[in-house]
Amino acid sequence: MSEKAFQDYYQDHFSHCYGCGRLNEHGLHIKSFWDGEESICIFHPKPYHTAIPGYVYGGLIASIIDCHCTGTAAAATYRAESREMDTEPSVRFLTASLHVDYLRPTPLGVPLEIRAKVKEIKRRKVVIAALLSAQGTVCARGEVVAVHVPEHLMSKGTSQDLTRAKRRRK
Repeated sequence: MSEKAFQDYYQDHFSHCYGCGRLNEHGLHIKSFWDGEESICIFHPKPYHTAIPGYVYGGLIASIIDCHCTGTAAAATYRAESREMDTEPSVRFLTASLHVDYLRPTPLGVPLEIRAKVKEIKRRKVVIAALLSAQGTVCARGEVVAVHVPEHLMSKGTSQDLTRAKRRRK
């Protein structure tokens, strides 16, 4: 695995996501890395991520698959372009489609492993397939269609706009 997570390359204005944003103090802070041709994320659910006692909430499963796959889409695009993730122009993705099949209840109290593979990479979109496992047992599978962040959202002003909006709500 590489030393630095995909998400650690994101500029500050792209680091507020609840799932993967390092600047979101309440977020999940998932970290994704290459492991050969697959990407991997290990996530440790907290006791409050409960659906029913002993099992992980399905919305959390969808969130970590989603963020892991959009991070993988960015990393795969850089890799396809033979570029490092800290080079310009920046490449970031948003979710156009998220599909999750819950195959069996996911136990709480054990690390969850999410492995993803690129199914398709095109100019404006990347399709990623993911498997979420607990203790070697696949509990969910997902597919994400990730699209490039539109140019008007790529500006650094986006973060400032979010901060101003938060102030107005208070």
